[in-house]
Order: sequence, then C-alpha cells, then structure tokens
Amino acid sequence: MDTTTTAHGAPAHWIGGRPVATHTATIDVVDPATGKVIASVPAGTPTDVDRAVAAATAAFPAWSATAPAARAAILRRVSEGLRDRAGEIADTITAEMGAPIWLSRSAQVPFPITVAASVAELAADFAWTEEIGNSLVIREPIGVVGAITPWNFPLQQIMTKLAPALVAGDTIVFKPSEIAPLTARILAEVTAEAGLPDGVFNVVHGTGPVVGEAIAAHPGIDMVSFTGSTRAGRRVSVLASDTVKRVALELGGKSANVILGDADLSQAVGLGVARSWINSGQVCGAWTRMLVPASKHDEVVELAVAAAAEYTVGDPTDEATRIGPVASEAHRRRVTGYIERGIAEGATVAVGGPGSVEGLENGAYVRPTIFTNVDPDAVIAQEEIFGPVLSVIPYTDEDQAVEIANNSVYGLTGAVFGEREHAFAVARRLRTGQVDVNGAEMNLLAPFGGYRQSGNGREMGRFGLEEFLEVKSIQR
Repeated sequence: MDTTTTAHGAPAHWIGGRPVATHTATIDVVDPATGKVIASVPAGTPTDVDRAVAAATAAFPAWSATAPAARAAILRRVSEGLRDRAGEIADTITAEMGAPIWLSRSAQVPFPITVAASVAELAADFAWTEEIGNSLVIREPIGVVGAITPWNFPLQQIMTKLAPALVAGDTIVFKPSEIAPLTARILAEVTAEAGLPDGVFNVVHGTGPVVGEAIAAHPGIDMVSFTGSTRAGRRVSVLASDTVKRVALELGGKSANVILGDADLSQAVGLGVARSWINSGQVCGAWTRMLVPASKHDEVVELAVAAAAEYTVGDPTDEATRIGPVASEAHRRRVTGYIERGIAEGATVAVGGPGSVEGLENGAYVRPTIFTNVDPDAVIAQEEIFGPVLSVIPYTDEDQAVEIANNSVYGLTGAVFGEREHAFAVARRLRTGQVDVNGAEMNLLAPFGGYRQSGNGREMGRFGLEEFLEVKSIQR
C-alpha cells in the first residue's frame, strides 16, 4: 500500500460542538482507486462514546423543548450549508470510497441536501398532537439516538437519520464507517455554522466492534438506528436488547427486477443493468437479480451485453468513468470470490468474470459481471454480493417469477416492467418494502425499508420522522 498521505482535515471526533483530539491510535483512510492513504481518523474507544453520550444527554432537555419550527429552520440552514460545500463534499466522497465523480455530484451530494430540506418541511403540518376521545396523544422526542452508517453513501446514510432525529427533537451520537469517515467532519462543521446547539450532534470515529458495539449497548442511548449488513444488524439487535432500547435496522437486499412478457425489453434491460451496477453495485437496493421469461432469455442477454459495453471502468475522478473501484481491497477480494463461486456453480459468464481490470491492476477494481442462466437457489442469486454483479434468471410463467422474486431472506426493493396495470398487479405480490414499476423515479418522501432480514422500521418522509418519536397518551 502507498502510505503517501494527502491532507483531508485533522483527525478528531466531534463532541459537544467542537473537534476533540484523542491520544488513541488512528485508522488510515485509503483511496481505493490508488491505494494511497489520504487521511486518518481516531480509533475511538468506549470512553469516547461515553463522552459523546454525556454531551448529547446534557443537550437534550433544551433541544427537545425547542419548538419544531425552530428545529426545522436549523435543518434548512444545514441543507443550505451542504449545498454551499457541495463540490468539496463530492470530491471527498470520491476520494474516500471511489464513487465516480459524476455520481458524487449528481446523487451522493444532492440526495441528502434534498432529504434535509424535505424533512424540515414536514414539521409545520406534522401531527405532533391529536385528540382521540378523552385522550390527548402527544408525539415526543425519544431521547439520545445512536446512529451507525456504512460507507457506500456516506452523507446520504447519515442524513436519513440526522434530519428526522433533529426535527423530532432528539440528540445524536454518530459513528460513520471507518472506510469513508471524512464527510462526517464536513457535516459537523455545517451543523455548527447552521446554529445547532453544542452537543446535539456528536461524531465518534472508530470500528464497529469497538465504537459501534459501545453505542449499541450504551445505557444512555435510547435508540439505535443502524444501516449496514444483516450480519452486523443482528449483532446490534443483540447488544441493544440488554437495555431494551428501540432499534431501527436498514440492512441488506437481493432485489429482483421482474421483466414480464409484455415489457419494453430495451427499457427494462437498460435500466436493469444501470440499477444493478450503480455505485459499482454497492447499493443495498440494487436490482441484482434480473428475472426474464425463458423464451426471451437469449434476447435479454444480448441487450444486457450491449448495455454493459457503455459502462467504462476507470479512475473515479475522470468524468467519463461510469464505474469506479469498490470501496476497499478487502471488498474487492470478497466480490471476486463471489464471481468465482458463480462460475464454480455452473452459471455462464456473458460479461466480465474474475481477474483484474486491464490497465487498473493496482486499484480495488472489479470487472463488472453478468451471469446468465442462473439457478434461483445459487449462492450468487441468494447472497448479497454488494458489487457490480448481475444474475439473469429465467422463469417459465408469472407465478414462478413471483415465487423466485420472493425466494430470498431479504425484501428491500424490487422492480417490475410490463404493461402498466399488469406490472402494478405483480408488484403487489412481491414481498418487499419498495417496488418501482417501469423505472419510476425514487420518491424521497415515501417510506424506505425492508421486509424480513432487510430490516425493520422505515426511513424517509413522515414515516422516517415517526421512527424517532415516542407516543404519550394523556387522559383528561
């Protein structure tokens, strides 16, 4: 590994409204495109979590008593502050986790800015109180929230938790991924400039087994909101159970894109490849299973191969790059292992395969891969790969298509392409938290979350705000 370091801010936690340096060891942040160390952050400890929880606890009484309109006004200023630093944030995300710069500019940064603004707008019309018979039902902040997020959309993942928590009146202790932690410092600075009181938002860097587990188990934290792998989510649930705190989990997925016989194949396949490989396939809701009528399998594969030719793999800072590296060398090895497993199980490689990308042997690059004639029960069709790997699975009739789509421990997102009413009817049969019909646009006010081992609870919009509130009944 190249140990040349590029400055990306001083290593520090953010506790009580200011950077807090520690004397612990540090964790290197590595640009996956080059292998260079670009920054370092503290390897936090349970003691650091204790300090952050103490700051959040001290800030809670005044912040929770602040009027929702005033809390929303600060969140709007956070949204504006992020917009002012959008270029810097996009460059940082591309450097720390390898997203192509076009994606950082078009999605990684704009989405959380929009989420912040849209959640702020909810405050005015939200039912903070309601009358039910002789009861006054009051929605109150839950308390101190522990937020733990992954590296694939570093700013978006925290904003889906921070925005509703702030409007709800909660205070936050946040652990970003140690792989992509740099955006957290920018966000903390923006919240301070927006007028957020000291201690309402705190950041503790570190690893999941140390800092993440300390947050999940901490008796001073009233709720844990976790986004990440199903394996890690199970661990969070176990640790949180000792204090019976609320747990909201947004976990893995193995989403099916069901292409019906009356679909526009060109549209369905083109969007299907795009939504499977976006962000190098590092998206929990990626459509990684393409279900197609057996009679049209070869035609679909031909269209998919043609679409794949447009996906240039390369330097993520190059505007022409469609797919950058995956987030780390360790993750590259993991994704490559799945590709090798698919071949061993008998699936046919139509595009890609194992091995390095020509001319990019030194970065954490994976060859975008399309498997065809995949068995629905194969490992590559059942386990979340989290890389640019698409499985094309044939089905004989519509009932089998639904059966295959629901044949998963996950249930996060999905898609159906076909005649509008036909596709909508099939979408209703899928056991998954979200379904896009014919490539419908994402709605940032609609609830996002999954069934089964994709988690529980919902993020985004009114449903996301309700996750961060307690409900009290006063009879009179």
